[in-house]
Amino acid sequence: MSDTYAQTDRTTPTRYRDRMSYDREAVHAILDEAYDCSVAFVADGEPRLLPTLHVRVGDTLFLHGSSGGRMGLSARSEGVRVSVSVTILDGIVYARSQTNHSANYRSVIVHGTALPVIDNEAKLAAMRALADKVGAGRAADSRPPSRQELAATAVLALPLAEVAAKSRGHGVVDEDADRSLPHWAGVLPVSRTFGPPQTDVGVVGKPDLERTVRPPAVLHVIGNPAGGQVIAQPVAGQIGM
Repeated sequence: MSDTYAQTDRTTPTRYRDRMSYDREAVHAILDEAYDCSVAFVADGEPRLLPTLHVRVGDTLFLHGSSGGRMGLSARSEGVRVSVSVTILDGIVYARSQTNHSANYRSVIVHGTALPVIDNEAKLAAMRALADKVGAGRAADSRPPSRQELAATAVLALPLAEVAAKSRGHGVVDEDADRSLPHWAGVLPVSRTFGPPQTDVGVVGKPDLERTVRPPAVLHVIGNPAGGQVIAQPVAGQIGM
């Protein structure tokens, strides 16, 4: 297996090519850390954009949705062509000129055909991976979906084939003529933080209080600002239509 993804016309930008990376490890790291995922597709001749949950398992990106939603319905027969955007915002860059304001970020774009996972065992495995994405061990510390819930949930598998990372991680880039202007310039760092867990009604007072109020999955996320756990094991079972 190559250490890099193949560059294609769609993963080659027209500007800022120095910000691109096709390194497999770098792509995986961003996908594993990020929570903010949006899926673009066409339904009924109109462009659609859907925020959703994602998890990487090996070289497959799994997307979560409703089987009755537009994305799930569009993928029923032969899958659905999608573009997936995953982004981590690291900072706001304030320049002396308005046009040179920018952002520091790490992002991944994936193009391809997302196929519905129809084998129940493979679907359950993907949903366990999605649960563990929000906290290591959460799948084992929660109820698995019922048959009705499983049928109502769409899980789409998108191969990581046509994919690229893009990032910016430096300071202000101003014109030389602007450097003497009396305007503040610099970088405002951005980081994701988690507050204390807000326990649902009915949990407090049960046996094993400490575990139920602060379960391992939540403690894992609080203690790991980077986010969820890297899932690198393949999902067993058939993935197809």
